[in-house]
Amino acid sequence: MDKIFLTDLKIDTIIGIYDWERETLQTLSFELEMDWDIRQAAASDDITNTLDYGAIAQTIVHFVEASRYQLIETLAEDLCALLLKEYPIPTVKLTLSKPVALHGQNTAKIVIKRSKE
Repeated sequence: MDKIFLTDLKIDTIIGIYDWERETLQTLSFELEMDWDIRQAAASDDITNTLDYGAIAQTIVHFVEASRYQLIETLAEDLCALLLKEYPIPTVKLTLSKPVALHGQNTAKIVIKRSKE
């Protein structure tokens, strides 16, 4: 299966469990890997035969900016469910990163892979 990647998508949102996190925008970073057979699009040179990653990016931005999750795990699950519902993606792998202040400057990162049922 071919892959379409959408990388380095940065979105500001409210996320976290601490009081200060509920009042401060934080920048999350998203990387997506989507299964897709590109042969038809390559043969036709027509965007209707491929994944419109611009539309997918806009969906992600609107969803994340409006969200107010406490956990990145919940955000990742709900975002993957939305993408699988709204687009004909058979499988999506999402990497979500969040800056954290554990010891200096650190990053929390999760990777999930979900498929259509």
